Amino acid sequence: MKMKKYNWAVIGCGSIANEMAQAMTAESREIYSVYSRTYEKTKVFAEKYGVKKICKSADEIFTDDNVDIVYIATPHNTHIDYIISALENGKHVLCEKAITLNSQELSRAVNLANEKGLILAEAMTSYHMPMYSELSKIISQGKLGKLNVMQVALGSAKEYDMTNRFFNPKLAGGAMLDLGVYALSFMRFFMTENPQSISSFVKKAPTGVDEQSVIILENTKNEMATILLSLDSKMPKRGTVSFENGYIEIYEYPRSAQAVITYTADGSREIVENGDTKKALVYEVCDMERAVSGEKNNMHLDYTQDVMQIMTKLRRDWNIIYPEEM
Repeated sequence: MKMKKYNWAVIGCGSIANEMAQAMTAESREIYSVYSRTYEKTKVFAEKYGVKKICKSADEIFTDDNVDIVYIATPHNTHIDYIISALENGKHVLCEKAITLNSQELSRAVNLANEKGLILAEAMTSYHMPMYSELSKIISQGKLGKLNVMQVALGSAKEYDMTNRFFNPKLAGGAMLDLGVYALSFMRFFMTENPQSISSFVKKAPTGVDEQSVIILENTKNEMATILLSLDSKMPKRGTVSFENGYIEIYEYPRSAQAVITYTADGSREIVENGDTKKALVYEVCDMERAVSGEKNNMHLDYTQDVMQIMTKLRRDWNIIYPEEM
């Protein structure tokens, strides 16, 4: 059955929105309308990607009956207002990570989406890479045995400027919402249930946001994970998932198309390859459209809620509160 053509609207014209637009146009999909706070920036974006309608306000997107799906790519602290307005006007929503600031905001959005019968999803690439589906099949076959422990790292050496968005609490800065969401989403994909026991160490920036942290998690099935995050030090995007009978290593895990399984009994290795890293956002768009069409919902909103619950708890433990939460 041929997929219906959906009209996408984009809010925000930053780097990830441009990447999404490139992915969509490469797959012969059109962006119907676009809005950002800077009109000139919006105009340049529209001309570059052949967008039909330039909007001078977000409300123009929300009230347009021709818009099916709204893609939100703005700073974290603006997400919830855009999400709620889109849902209230009957639009499906794909929002960049972190989808909201906290669990309370996300619960409000999820309840509204359920009430309206709409799809709400976070743009988490790892949930849509075909390689992860292959790994799920292998794990379900039982050859690897029970999951024991995971190590997940993500570090980026950001310019130590307290005015940029990574360190600015007024823009919901900090390593957790920018980097931790990737690492925790990777962890949640493999764990059979959400962790209940969570402990951590944190180093704060002069602005009060989290700059570096070590997080230790465990669920009731004794599955454990350690998460390393840093805005100070570059670390490989590496995840290691260790089972009774072997372990999986994945580099560049947010968009990886390859994993290596090592079986501990004999040291043999199995390479799992599927998908194309360059098409990460294409897979995301296709899964979103399938969910909207009712064909298959593979957006993992349940995982998104679990991860947000962890991030909210950690920030509370660290006493990191954004202005919107006061």
